[in-house]
Amino acid sequence: MIATRENELIKCPGMASAHSHAFQRILRGKTQKRQQDADFWSWRNLMYRVANKLNPEDIYIVSRFAFAELALTGITAVGEFHYLHHTPDGTSYDNRVECSEAVIRAALDVGIRMCLLRVVYKNSSFGKSHLPEQSRFVDGNLDVAIQDVEWLLNKYQDNPMVKIGVAPHSVRAVPLEWLKKLSTFSNKKNIPFHIHVSEQQKEVSECVAAYGVTPIALLAKNELLNKSVVLVHATHATPKDIQAILDYQSFVCLCRTTERDLGDGLFSTEDYFDKGGKACFGIDSHALGNPFEEMRAAELDERSRTQKRQCSADGTVLLHAASTLGYQAIGHDGKEAEDGIWLNPSHPSLVGANDESLDDAIVFGCQPGAVERVVVNGKTIVKNGTIENYDNIVSSYQSILDKYKC
Repeated sequence: MIATRENELIKCPGMASAHSHAFQRILRGKTQKRQQDADFWSWRNLMYRVANKLNPEDIYIVSRFAFAELALTGITAVGEFHYLHHTPDGTSYDNRVECSEAVIRAALDVGIRMCLLRVVYKNSSFGKSHLPEQSRFVDGNLDVAIQDVEWLLNKYQDNPMVKIGVAPHSVRAVPLEWLKKLSTFSNKKNIPFHIHVSEQQKEVSECVAAYGVTPIALLAKNELLNKSVVLVHATHATPKDIQAILDYQSFVCLCRTTERDLGDGLFSTEDYFDKGGKACFGIDSHALGNPFEEMRAAELDERSRTQKRQCSADGTVLLHAASTLGYQAIGHDGKEAEDGIWLNPSHPSLVGANDESLDDAIVFGCQPGAVERVVVNGKTIVKNGTIENYDNIVSSYQSILDKYKC
């Protein structure tokens, strides 16, 4: 068991959202109207419109709101997969890391731990130049991008709340030679290495056409998988791909709510945990802020796929993935034990939970409204289910929605 009873509440270790795009919180509820031929790629076009509106201060305000919601739902650490680097036309800000710092400041102001995963982006797809709407994401020079990461590493090296990692966006957006250099840099600096991989069938088929192998097989073939690598989504991983993940002991980051929302597909968790597979969870697009749903979906979605019960993982395994493994995935190893969330056992979603199955009761039944208190790095950031300065956080966020008529 991981959860314990403490002072009439239920205590759990800190939980991480290992994959987040905080600015996408604006899109919640605004991309659901039915339209012909809607898919991941049509959603992406809508997302680009939002991405190209926001200035650094807007990014801070939206991120602060998104992170406040995470804290209120029991998330104490976040891996922000950050790619809004430049102005919309691709021009660098005078301070090249201004947008990265805005996101970090937002997390620190809320009080949650941060791993800023500095995204590297070059192409729109395999060997194809980037699209105009991708200009603010793109790095023309890999060495300059690495310099940005080094600058952030130096600035935050003594801050226990902040870690920095590298994140080549995907094998379709980053050429192989860049992937190799980023892997070498990550290993040298001992920092997290995250990458979107095999999220869409189109990506897999185009990778096979370009390289002769799937995205995950490409990484394995070039010795780019290791214990610090986090493969985000992997929804179309083949059995051979999954075996490679197991062999190299890499992480898979499951973002079930976003994967459902975008029609991505499902990573097969059947036998994955039994074979020692490492998983963590991500709120990703912030289509829903509910870490309990992300955990239980890893099991419940597999039941739907296989038409079996209890086929993947129980509550203890999933809670371990959300806390210990989630923290490891974003470089905050062991800090989950210093952080904690306290749940109200009188909340309707937890009434009747007994000590023999407490982890299962939390993972498969708990709702965010049960979160009573959250402590991060010794500081209480949620008390009696509320967070300090919440009214201002909400009103500032609403001003952004009004500004852009979202």
